[in-house]
Amino acid sequence: MSKTPLQLPLGIQVWKNELRDNQHLLVEGYTMTPVEGALDAFRFTIAASAEKIPHILRAFCEGQVDEAFLILEYYPNEIIPAHEEAAIPDVFYSAYLPIDDLFATLSPYMDRLVHEGFVGFGLANNRSGLEIFFSEEKTISCFTDNHIRVTNLMHRLGLPHLTETTFHMDLGHDHLSLLCHPEGTLPEQLSNISKMELDFIRFCGEIVDALDMYPVEETLSFFLTRKELDAIEEHLKSHEAYAEYAEEDFGSFLLDWNDFVTECTEGFEGDLIDYQLGLHLRDILEHVIALADDDLTNKLVEIVSDSDERFQKLLTDRRKRIDLPSDSVQSEPMPFWYQGVVEKSGVTLRRDLIRSDWFKPGR
Repeated sequence: MSKTPLQLPLGIQVWKNELRDNQHLLVEGYTMTPVEGALDAFRFTIAASAEKIPHILRAFCEGQVDEAFLILEYYPNEIIPAHEEAAIPDVFYSAYLPIDDLFATLSPYMDRLVHEGFVGFGLANNRSGLEIFFSEEKTISCFTDNHIRVTNLMHRLGLPHLTETTFHMDLGHDHLSLLCHPEGTLPEQLSNISKMELDFIRFCGEIVDALDMYPVEETLSFFLTRKELDAIEEHLKSHEAYAEYAEEDFGSFLLDWNDFVTECTEGFEGDLIDYQLGLHLRDILEHVIALADDDLTNKLVEIVSDSDERFQKLLTDRRKRIDLPSDSVQSEPMPFWYQGVVEKSGVTLRRDLIRSDWFKPGR
């Protein structure tokens, strides 16, 4: 398969001296590497010209998933100057939505998303083992446990496997906002859009509002293969109280536990039942961790380790315990999440604890 020169989006500009020495290496194509810590999973890194990106994203979904959630990364606040500590984008997820609905929502913004140098976006379906993301570095990353399907798709799209290549993000380069380009220099599909509408903070905010997206911590990143998810489903089915969760997206439980810990860090405002539901999330995770094979157990422990550590630091009165619901993990020793209660308890939770004789003012 012949190599096609790479036409970069406007959001990336390789330095002239780097481009002079490496122009011949910047071609369309992909590389494939195993995903560390995930058996039978691979990461594809794909470089393709800007006009092909929407078609590639859609092609990955067709015939594989009917619904997915959108991932959107951008910088809602002022960009930190280059001489200061590097800025980290905020990450937003949508709920699971039909693929057609997602692309219909994105269609008016697609050219701006592709060309803007401070935005990344993608689609994922955890249950189907699919994640594809077009980063602010303007390359596509795909995580999959079906590399044969993806390599066949790459062939149909005319993207060759690159055994030796230099990607543009490996060279010195600058990120450019659409607002920095002089008037009259933008391509036709962007030239009729107002400066206000070209502002990525504005149009990304519109997407977040349109899809009711919610923020997710950038550090909480994981990939579970379909084989791992099938094993998790069987482990949940083995427990009468957890069987009802077996067909749910297990990744959402991991995210929800992290969100619960974050809420407790900032100050838990729910009641005792809300608090115990948060602890119940950790019960579900622990049940799977206890039954999974060593590889999956280690992987899940690593995913929840940061949230667990943060939660343990929040607990006070750890010699006392929040009583376990009857269907929760009844292991010994007592799970740490039931030992004590978070220090920043709101009025409602404190009231419920007093009424249950767990908490007595002045003690």
